[in-house]
Amino acid sequence: MNVHIVVLAAGKGTRMLSARPKVLHRVAGLPMIDHVLASATALQPKTTTVVVGYQAELLKAALSDHPGLTFVVQEPQRGTAHALLVAEPALRGQTGTLVLLSGDVPMLTPETLKRLLDRHTATGAAATVLTAMVDRPRGYGRIVRSGEQIARIVEERDASSAERDIREINSGIYAFALDGLFDAVRTIAPQNAQQEYYLTDLVAVYRQRGLGVETVTVSNADEIRGINSRNELAEVSRIVRQQKNDELMAAGVTIEDPATTYIDAAVQVGADTIIRPGVSLEGRTTIGASCEIHSGVRIVDSRIGDRVTVLNHCVVTNASIADGASVGPFAHLRNEADVREKARVGNFVELKKTVLGPGSKSMHLAYLGDATIGANVNIGAGTITCNYDGVKKNATVIEDDAFIGSDSQLIAPVTVGKGAYVGSGTTVRVDVPAGSLAVSAGKQRNIEGWVEKKGKKSKTTE
Repeated sequence: MNVHIVVLAAGKGTRMLSARPKVLHRVAGLPMIDHVLASATALQPKTTTVVVGYQAELLKAALSDHPGLTFVVQEPQRGTAHALLVAEPALRGQTGTLVLLSGDVPMLTPETLKRLLDRHTATGAAATVLTAMVDRPRGYGRIVRSGEQIARIVEERDASSAERDIREINSGIYAFALDGLFDAVRTIAPQNAQQEYYLTDLVAVYRQRGLGVETVTVSNADEIRGINSRNELAEVSRIVRQQKNDELMAAGVTIEDPATTYIDAAVQVGADTIIRPGVSLEGRTTIGASCEIHSGVRIVDSRIGDRVTVLNHCVVTNASIADGASVGPFAHLRNEADVREKARVGNFVELKKTVLGPGSKSMHLAYLGDATIGANVNIGAGTITCNYDGVKKNATVIEDDAFIGSDSQLIAPVTVGKGAYVGSGTTVRVDVPAGSLAVSAGKQRNIEGWVEKKGKKSKTTE
């Protein structure tokens, strides 16, 4: 049977107090709607339609990397039933089952969606509602039953005091038979406190017509938690992060303090890696096996090999660190920095669009930008590749086995040949041939008695 997904994402999310659409706020590194779409793919849908409204163009642009989405605009937003009707033209001529999702429910699992679809298909129901049992149902529609069967769904604002005591809640997630669905939705009237067209009223409509309505109850009510405020965003994010930490620890990763470790959903970490407190691993970062990531480190969209050590308070963004390398503390790698096997990057060293070759090292206070550095090169403290001439960025090449003395400046474009030496304090403006020594400072000259002649006697501090 064909499956069609419709995701409701038109609302502003007033309680978020944000200029951004609510569904673009991030949970574990991804917009919450991305989590929803990822779970929906498990159903192998024939079509996926997203109902947009507030900041529609921004939302479309944010989802542009999701292939095959159809967007329909709900304007104005007049309730969930109205939102579904807006999607009707996109589904005209289709048959099968429509699964309706909310873009602000990011913890729903593929397994639960499959249970919902299996139940709906097996029973031949016109509608199947996903529900949950909660201790504090405030804010949710309540499931009103007649015996074992669902009779209707009542929204909290319209519920009696007895109905508000019901603990079974509506998730806002449904499976519908497409045949006759939109004709039935058009019969819904805005007879409620909000004067909106509630899709929940469809349950009573189907019951009155003698059509089957089924329910599936989730075992973990967190799955259907919606996000309507910054507090709820933080709480759901905490749960998702803890789930990710649990998953990694079960796979052999040591996380010393999960409460202070922030790992995004798409991050991969190899077995026997140790993650110290206060680490953030973001985006599509991959970390190999037997690494050690020390406290205060932030790694974003980067590739870390096996047996790598990243010491305290490093920032690594869109960079690569190969097997056996060491970085930090207080290093900054960015914009395609590429640290090769067993290379070492030390205190307060910044690499930007730079290859640091195998076994090479830069241990102190250096800026290396737009450089290609070969194997077994030593970069002295205070070295700078001066890559910008005021108009464009230029490249520096340092070949294998070269030695760059402390406090040197390499004015790009320039090449230091294989095995060459650059003396301390040298400004390199032209290429240095292989095996040569480059110096630019004059011979040191000491002027005896200068202090006394100038009357600048040193003062002794007690």
